[in-house]
Amino acid sequence: MKHLVTLFAILFTFSFCTASCSKDEEKTTSQNNGSENKNPSTTKMKITIGTAVFTATLHDNPSANAFKARFPLTLNMTELNNNEKYYDFSKSLPTNASVGGDIKVGDLTLYGDNTLVLFYKSFNTSYSYTRLGYVDNPTGLAAALGTGNVVVKFENN
Repeated sequence: MKHLVTLFAILFTFSFCTASCSKDEEKTTSQNNGSENKNPSTTKMKITIGTAVFTATLHDNPSANAFKARFPLTLNMTELNNNEKYYDFSKSLPTNASVGGDIKVGDLTLYGDNTLVLFYKSFNTSYSYTRLGYVDNPTGLAAALGTGNVVVKFENN
């Protein structure tokens, strides 16, 4: 009986130590992921609408990288809902959609797996989008995009 109690004490101690080590590793991983999300790698790009030129930042994700791989792009974007312009690609891009929440002027997203969306008004939405990037300084973006369909050029900066 004494050997059985000793064996259980050793197993309990071993299990406790193992569990403690695992939790520390999870905290470290979580902390690292948190700081990576705060300072993601980004790429600059240029958006030209008529004579207006905007600088934008692309997120470092597979969707944005696939979008950038298609540059330079000159697209005839269609007006929708008096707050966005969109373009349907014939081939899909990778996605990682999340619920839109607060959309900001200048947000560049992917709706579904093939619809590029450039927002020129801020609002809240329950639709899901994959975030591609954003216009760094969207002042004048709405005026440049106008009220109808518009030709927009996307290229490396």
